[in-house]
Amino acid sequence: MATFDERARDWDTDDRRRVAEAVASTIRSAVVLTPATRTIEVGAGTGLLGLALAANVGELVLAEPSSGMLDVAREKLAVLERPGTSAVAFDLVNDPPLTPPFDLAISQLVLHHIEDTEAALRAIGALLRPGGRLALSDLDAEDGSFHDPEAEGVRHLGFDRERLRGLAEEAGFSDVGFSTAHVYENERGAFPMFLLTATRT
Repeated sequence: MATFDERARDWDTDDRRRVAEAVASTIRSAVVLTPATRTIEVGAGTGLLGLALAANVGELVLAEPSSGMLDVAREKLAVLERPGTSAVAFDLVNDPPLTPPFDLAISQLVLHHIEDTEAALRAIGALLRPGGRLALSDLDAEDGSFHDPEAEGVRHLGFDRERLRGLAEEAGFSDVGFSTAHVYENERGAFPMFLLTATRT
C-alpha cells in the first residue's frame, strides 16, 4: 500500500483536477465567497480544491498532515506567488485549532479517511468563527469499488446523507444542506459525490 507521502508527486492527475474544478464550481454556487473570506482547506493534499477557489476568496490556508503533499503544495505556491496563501502542517483530529478562526472551511474526499466522523466535524467547527461556513465534499455510500487496492486509510465506504446531516447537527452545525457536486466515473462504476454545506452555530 503506497502512502500519501509516496504518491504526492503523481497526485495531480487530470481526473483529480477535473473533480476539484467540479467541486469548486458547486461551492461557488452554494456559498457566498468574497475577497474577505478567510478560508482553510482541511486535508488539502496538493491544494487542488483550495487553489481552484483562490481567486474567489481572501486569505487561504492549505492544511495537510502529509509532508509529501505539503512539499508539492508549497512548490505550487512558490510559483503562484499569491499573497495571503500558505500551506501548513496540520492534523485535523490531533492538533489544536489554527487561529484566528476562519470564515470558511472546505474539504474534498477527506472525511472518509477519518475514523470518528463526529469528532472530525467538531474539529472543523473549532476552526470556524460563529456563523462560519462549511463546504465539505465526499462520497455517497458505495460498495467499496471506488478505491484502488493501493488506497491508504479508507475508514468509511462513503456516507449516507441523512445520517451525516444528524452528525453535523450534533457537532454544532445548523442549516445543513446537501447537493451533488460531481459524479466520478471510472472502470469500476459511477460514484456520486455530495457537497455538504452548513453554518457553525
